[in-house]
Amino acid sequence: MNSIFIYIFLGISLAAPIGPVKTVLLNTGIKSGFFHAWFFSFGALVTDVMYMFMIYFGIGQFIDSPLLKTILWSFGCFVLMYTGIENLLTLKNIETNLTSGKRVRLRNSILSGFFMSLLNPLTILFWLGIYGSILAKTVGILTGYQIVINSIAILVGIMFVDLLMSILSSGARKLFSNRLLKIVSGFSSLSMIGFGIYFGIQAFHALF
Repeated sequence: MNSIFIYIFLGISLAAPIGPVKTVLLNTGIKSGFFHAWFFSFGALVTDVMYMFMIYFGIGQFIDSPLLKTILWSFGCFVLMYTGIENLLTLKNIETNLTSGKRVRLRNSILSGFFMSLLNPLTILFWLGIYGSILAKTVGILTGYQIVINSIAILVGIMFVDLLMSILSSGARKLFSNRLLKIVSGFSSLSMIGFGIYFGIQAFHALF
């Protein structure tokens, strides 16, 4: 049981830093509310599980290939730049009233989270570096059943952080003024653009 809690805490620690996916999650909660942010995080979690399976079954070398990384750097740059610029252009549409604004289907939020995480090279580097090293250290020590339990514990930690961020971002809609919401959303949008530029630079260096 102690090891399970250690892996849950590991998941919390790894999910806490604000990266491109978490930035979009917070922005989604501010703009569309709790359920959209939560469903967005669920879509991102599906990608996490996918990469975990790929690494667990030994095909991590494929997703670590230079060609695939270059493609993901490029697509990640495009997606984040597009999302960040679009959010900046729609800042005036942010409303504190939960019943107002454009209605977005929850399945769109799930798909957005899935593709945002799938096209995020940092997700691959994260799972290859952290989860890959965990598997390398536990091979021959833990059984397959124990590895699965510990992997689920990591996901539980990530889900806890995502749930907390969804609650905080949606709560901001009720507590903050329109002006403050626009400032926060504007900063998160600029952060997306910043990550997009970083991904673009990495893609350029990989190609040239």
